[in-house]
Amino acid sequence: MAGYTYKYNPNRSAQWNYGGAKWKLSRSKIDYFKECPRCFWLDNVLGTKRPGFPSFNLNIAVDELFKKEFDIHREEKTPHPIMLQYDIDAVPFQHPEMDTWRDPFVAIMHKHEPTGMVVSGGVDDIWVNPAGNLIIVDYKATSKEGRIDKLGDSPWEQQYTRQLGVYKWLLEQNGFTVEDTGYLVYANADQSLPEFGDTLQFETTLIPVEATTAWIEPTLLEIKACLDQKTIPETGESCEFCPYREACGKKLLKIHQETKKS
Repeated sequence: MAGYTYKYNPNRSAQWNYGGAKWKLSRSKIDYFKECPRCFWLDNVLGTKRPGFPSFNLNIAVDELFKKEFDIHREEKTPHPIMLQYDIDAVPFQHPEMDTWRDPFVAIMHKHEPTGMVVSGGVDDIWVNPAGNLIIVDYKATSKEGRIDKLGDSPWEQQYTRQLGVYKWLLEQNGFTVEDTGYLVYANADQSLPEFGDTLQFETTLIPVEATTAWIEPTLLEIKACLDQKTIPETGESCEFCPYREACGKKLLKIHQETKKS
């Protein structure tokens, strides 16, 4: 029996495009807009998304194991050891919608009345402190030298900060009080060991992140304007896809014009 082969489809069903019945503005789409308004517009308005990347299956495995581990303490209403290690007075939050909020296809949702857009985001975890305030938590996994105890200013790390901010904003729009400081539970695999031995050894650290939300409202208005415009938006400063498309288009057009002349 032949194995399944994924084939890139450049044309999405209209119901998943902007204006379609199933379209939502996900947290990842907000980051997409921040990276490149043109690619965002091509994806959400014209329905042609960028080709995808292979899934980071090791990261997904770490996420799933973290969820199972924290769920044990959620059920028992006890703090996870990393909370005790970092003096975080909280326990994993129990709520009937927790599994829904974690599901990226459903997630936490809010209809933003000024734009009419439904904004959504799927959290990894939520903790709660004795005051009843929620704490946004996301799991991360990587493998690099040194101890990870703070975020830098790379595009990925800026994205993590926005990510926690969107989750905070969504929960606040749903009536919850959320602490300004969220956390990344960061697992870093050790590459310095003398052998693999079918085992990866991780150091897990807890990184505080200020989950700011002031940027969200103006960004949603910018996104709405981008989606409604009829002209092609500007490309993002660091976008690699737009220069690729432009270069290919020019070269293919030149070949086409030369072929027509011959």
